[in-house]
Amino acid sequence: MSWTDDRVEVLKKMWGEGKSASQIAKELGGVTRNAVIGKVHRLGLSNRSGGASSTKPAAKEKAAAKAKPAAKAKPAAEPDTKPAANAAPANKPMIRPKLVVTAGQPLPPQPSANEISPEALASVREIEKKAKKLTVMQLTERTCKWPVGDPATEDFWFCGLPVQQGKPYCEAHVGVAFQPMSARRDRRR
Repeated sequence: MSWTDDRVEVLKKMWGEGKSASQIAKELGGVTRNAVIGKVHRLGLSNRSGGASSTKPAAKEKAAAKAKPAAKAKPAAEPDTKPAANAAPANKPMIRPKLVVTAGQPLPPQPSANEISPEALASVREIEKKAKKLTVMQLTERTCKWPVGDPATEDFWFCGLPVQQGKPYCEAHVGVAFQPMSARRDRRR
């Protein structure tokens, strides 16, 4: 199937009327919904947010907008930032977006020692005195895999004590790693 001038005009007309790509494909026949979407994209028709379709003049307007100096773009951006800063009342808490760490980036700060229960910390300190201090090559499915120290130094090791059944850590490290939800929630308040 080829895009003749008549078929392109029907496409433009139906797109401008707000018809879906599937409806247009059905009307034209011999063309898929994806083919219609691709042609709409290549023709530079609007995404209908304004309600009317546009063709090549829109592409020229976009090129002209990119060619304008950046100094004219700044005043348009300033009014948008001022109302946003003044819109939230001072007593309203700020909502922070969820942090996503991609591969190769450093991890965000981990929970500090003051967020872990004192009993669990005392138990960990005692256990780490008895630890086997294994290297990564010495770990098995029956040894605690709790890391201790900085991996960039020679003083880095793994606990190595017998694991609690179904967990990757010994009893003391399970107490630190798997805390009840209510205990974590209470400490945040």
